[in-house]
Amino acid sequence: MNWNRRKGLHYESQARDYLVRRGLKLVTENYLCRFGEIDLIMLQQESLCFIEVKYRKNQGYGGAISAIPPQKQRKIVKTALFFVAEHKTLAQRAMRFDALIIQQHAAGDSEVDWIQNAFYAE
Repeated sequence: MNWNRRKGLHYESQARDYLVRRGLKLVTENYLCRFGEIDLIMLQQESLCFIEVKYRKNQGYGGAISAIPPQKQRKIVKTALFFVAEHKTLAQRAMRFDALIIQQHAAGDSEVDWIQNAFYAE
């Protein structure tokens, strides 16, 4: 496993733990199909949440949120629709697309920003 993938898994694990502490329940992580990958799929009450995790060491190039451009959003939505088609028991739940941004600051500490409804299926 390469360095970037290990680092990604580390921050996805942090994100999962952060969301579990806030009451979400993990459905699956690193869901992969022919359309793409979704970092975390979780339940919050009756909503099925598809969560993209982004880490940035600095805010250059717009910070972490800029790393989820419209093309990436469409890929996540398509992957989510495929997931729901495969998991019929979850098909009746409201779907939500969130971003969890982990931004490191110059002082070495990091800030977590959970953006619910970061984008929508169009």
